[in-house]
Amino acid sequence: MFSSNFAASRRRSAPSALAICALLALSGCTQPFSDITGSIGAGSLGATRRAELPTDEAQLRRFAEEWGHRFDADPKNKSVALTYARALHALDRNVQAVAVLQGLAIRYPDDLAVLGAYGKSLADAGRLREAADVLSRAHTPERPDWSVLSAQGSIADQLGHHEEARDYYQTALKIKPDDPKVLSNLGLSYALSKQLPQAESTLLTAAAQPAADMRVRQNLALVLALQGKFDEAENWSRYDLSPIDAAANVASIRQMIAQSNSWREIQIYSEKTKRKSAETPAPRGKLGALTSSATSPE
Repeated sequence: MFSSNFAASRRRSAPSALAICALLALSGCTQPFSDITGSIGAGSLGATRRAELPTDEAQLRRFAEEWGHRFDADPKNKSVALTYARALHALDRNVQAVAVLQGLAIRYPDDLAVLGAYGKSLADAGRLREAADVLSRAHTPERPDWSVLSAQGSIADQLGHHEEARDYYQTALKIKPDDPKVLSNLGLSYALSKQLPQAESTLLTAAAQPAADMRVRQNLALVLALQGKFDEAENWSRYDLSPIDAAANVASIRQMIAQSNSWREIQIYSEKTKRKSAETPAPRGKLGALTSSATSPE
């Protein structure tokens, strides 16, 4: 998380970006979410020692410039290239990060950490089908990588393959139980399928984890707002935003709901689901009380 004015601007913009994409996705949009793939740094360096990124924008720019010089001097050095790419990604220079990692992947075509970083950078740059191909080669069935699985799920969601995405997330959670970022992705996946109660439940679990960050809590706020729970959404937004920014964030979601008519679509879907549940006879016998509470898919 970045500090000072740089951090404040990122915190204010992130929820709105997520809200826009999720609302559009409910209508079939395939625009990428804001950094839900796990990003280049997560699980990409393996056992390689990682350099910590600065928490100030000016320092981060100097850091990127310094590591750029190191990369120019030794482009074959994996640790240098990966660190430089992480800095570029943090500065939203994703196209440049892709170029750096593409060259590295050409030099090390069988290095799983390099392929994982390259695939995630492609996803962050919106090159989803290329990312899916690269990430399919970034780990093996014998040694699956939970962060790569989460990135694969994110890509599948953005391509509209929500059930496939949830398979990826569930497999990742078997390796890294209760990881808040994976749970957050899973919750958004349910939201994209208009299964908002499941989305809320999953995101509440994610937000309860000690390692949950701002993005997890703002995703929960988004899903609450999509259900019309605006007061609860604003309360969650206040964990990371000022009261003024939290109120403005929820107000922007309200406005987007009204403009996109997504709220009406969700209401119609919810009513259909309730009617279907009411019309379905409860199973008899001893197992009658053990029926699933999951929302039925469309």
